[in-house]
Amino acid sequence: MVGAGRRRQSLSILGRVAVNKRVLVGSLAAAVLISISGGYALSQSGDEASPTPVDDDVTITSNEVFVEPGLPTNDVVEGEPLPTVTLSDAAGNDVSTSQLTGQPLVINVWSTTCEPCRRELPAFAAVHQEFGDQVRFVAVNSGDSADEARAFAEEYGVNYESLSDRNGEFLANLGITGLPYTLFIASDGTIVAQKGIELSADNIRITITNELLAP
Repeated sequence: MVGAGRRRQSLSILGRVAVNKRVLVGSLAAAVLISISGGYALSQSGDEASPTPVDDDVTITSNEVFVEPGLPTNDVVEGEPLPTVTLSDAAGNDVSTSQLTGQPLVINVWSTTCEPCRRELPAFAAVHQEFGDQVRFVAVNSGDSADEARAFAEEYGVNYESLSDRNGEFLANLGITGLPYTLFIASDGTIVAQKGIELSADNIRITITNELLAP
């Protein structure tokens, strides 16, 4: 009888152990499912919270003066006469700006250290080929020696007049605070348009047609 009792007790213990194993396995399985589900939910939530990539490229299509907030701006000179200022040619001779007027005139102010100036010089050279018999083109260099300016301009195909603003007098009189800078001037010396951004050939061509050659 005692042996039978012990066997029943052992069977009972084994039964409880089996049950506990089943409970443990079930719990582990449930925990794994919860972990997988939670991870998927978090990944979905993370995907939803992730910001949409933004295109950093910005294209400026306006011909007008572009002003970056916080930077000084060029003086507005449209409608005013071209100031009389002394510049110098490649030989070091003085050239007054009063000698430049009398026909439609485009003055492009540039420097070899100005990257946008470098990019737009070929555009000015191309448009000069189209309008050179109707419009006078003058490049005014700032900050470089005459030899540096001439060599650099020739490298980019510029073969029209090149003058130097050796003392910064031209920039000061027009209130120019940044380059590139371009003036479109009527035959009587009146500034009809000013541009303080890099210009494409189309920008230059359209401004000449509308502002200098329009009837």
